[in-house]
Amino acid sequence: MFPVKIDVQEKKTLHIIWDDKTESLIPLAVLRRNCPCAYCVTERLNRLPSYIPLMSTAQRTLRDIKPVGTYAIQLYWQDDHDDGIYNYEFLKELEKKE
Repeated sequence: MFPVKIDVQEKKTLHIIWDDKTESLIPLAVLRRNCPCAYCVTERLNRLPSYIPLMSTAQRTLRDIKPVGTYAIQLYWQDDHDDGIYNYEFLKELEKKE
């Protein structure tokens, strides 16, 4: 499984076309809320169950997407957060989340 094309649709959704001709549509808010970097994972683990995440526009706006080897992409957010490396399997899992 390898992306053939990745783009952002309407500034709200990551659109991926895979080499098996399937497509994934993942809301940017879902990507940010599930950032796999160590800082964000720790933040999620330490939250109270009643926590409601609020995100600024900058936290939900992508400024760049770069490949990481042949297994992942790195997302660069408008608020300068860029530590998350999203492997392709994780992206396929996220397409099922809302």
